Amino acid sequence: MAGFDWGAVTGNLGYILGVGFAYTVQLTAIASLGGIVLGTLLALARLSPITPVAYLAAGYVNLMRSIPLIMVLFWFFFLVPLMLQSITGADRPPKVGPEVTAIVTFILFEAAYFCEIVRAGIQSISKGQVGAAYALGLTYPQAMRLIILPQAFRNMIPVLLTQTIVLFQDTSLVYVLSATDFLGAASKIGQRDGRLVEVYTFVAIVYFLICVTLSFMVKRLQKRIAVIR
Repeated sequence: MAGFDWGAVTGNLGYILGVGFAYTVQLTAIASLGGIVLGTLLALARLSPITPVAYLAAGYVNLMRSIPLIMVLFWFFFLVPLMLQSITGADRPPKVGPEVTAIVTFILFEAAYFCEIVRAGIQSISKGQVGAAYALGLTYPQAMRLIILPQAFRNMIPVLLTQTIVLFQDTSLVYVLSATDFLGAASKIGQRDGRLVEVYTFVAIVYFLICVTLSFMVKRLQKRIAVIR
C-alpha cells in the first residue's frame, strides 16, 4: 500500500462520487422501484386463475432468470435499435443511449426476481384471510390491495432490500456500455492518470463497506419483523 498514489482518488472525488456514484444510486433506486412494481404485476399474473396469463408470466420470469444480465444489456443496446428501424422504416437505427438501456434493462430483468419474492410473500399469507375478505363482501382485487399485499410486503421487506443490494452491485455492469456509473467514472480517472489499481481498490472498498453495512441493517430489520410477527 505504501507505493499507492491515492492522489488520483482524493483529487477527483467530486467526479467519482458526485457523478459516478450518484448515477449508480439513481439507477439502483429507479430500477428497484420499477422492478418491484412490474414484479408485483407479474406475481399477480402468475397467481392468476387464467391459465394463459399465468403461463405467459411464468415464461417471462423463467426466461429472464435463465439469461445473464450482461447479455440482456447487449441485446437491448444493439438489437432494439435495429428492431425499431425495421418497424419504422427509418434510414438509420435510432440511438438508444446507455442510460435508457440501463434503466429499461434493469427494470425488466430485476422484475423477474422481484416477482418470485412477491409471489412467495403472497403465498405465505393464509388462504383463510382471502376467504374472510370474501365473507366481508370484498372482491379479489380489493382483498389483495387491502388485506393480502400489505401483510405480504411487510414480510418481504428484508428480502426485497437484499435483492436491492444485489441490484446495487449489478449496476456496475453498465460499465460495458461506457455509462458513467461509479465504476465507469473511477475507470476513466484511472486510465487518464495511469492509476487503475488505486481507483479499482477504492471502488472495491466502497462497494464492500456499503454492502456489508446494508446487509447488517437488513439482518437487524429482519429480526425486528420476526419479533413483531
